[in-house]
Amino acid sequence: MQVRPTTLDGVVDHVVDLVLARPGDRPVRLVVDGHPSTRPEVLADALAEPLRTAGRPVARVRARDFWRAASLRLERGRRDPDALLEDRVDVDALNREVLTSVVRRGRWLPALRDPRTDRSTRAAPVDAPPGTVVVLDGSLLLGLRLDVDLTVHLALQPATETRRTALDDAWTLVAYGRYRREVAPGRTADVVVRFDHPDRPALVIR
Repeated sequence: MQVRPTTLDGVVDHVVDLVLARPGDRPVRLVVDGHPSTRPEVLADALAEPLRTAGRPVARVRARDFWRAASLRLERGRRDPDALLEDRVDVDALNREVLTSVVRRGRWLPALRDPRTDRSTRAAPVDAPPGTVVVLDGSLLLGLRLDVDLTVHLALQPATETRRTALDDAWTLVAYGRYRREVAPGRTADVVVRFDHPDRPALVIR
């Protein structure tokens, strides 16, 4: 294993190259996963434009728009680490309406539920031309049985994770610790980026 210092642009170029190496007429479903402090949405957003420039349609999706209803995801309480890891994302809906749908039906749903109001967004399905790249971002996503083709994990040392977690959210650290032990995203993701220093990321090359 090697660790190669790079930049955010370097990470973008690396991931885009991996996507473009796949057949251009087939969908690619990509997930960017990381602790909230790594802001996985920033990398996901940064991937969209170069992919479009390369001629690949992009379906930009946020996992938080596919959270389960509050009555289900908070059934064990608002500060239950196991619920955060297991109950938050509506995996069946995300697969059915986006990740599997883009392959089988040639369309995808931009959002299912507003995470702030807990109400249906009533979003309309969007057509997915051949070669569409789904770019999904979120936290604690690996190991959820999501139908994806390429996984990117923004990795933090436990000490960094603790330092960047607000005191009110300290209870979430138990979930992230379990995630590291059981899912091992730093070993299982297709692309691992060490992100303890966002201005100096490093690619882990196996």
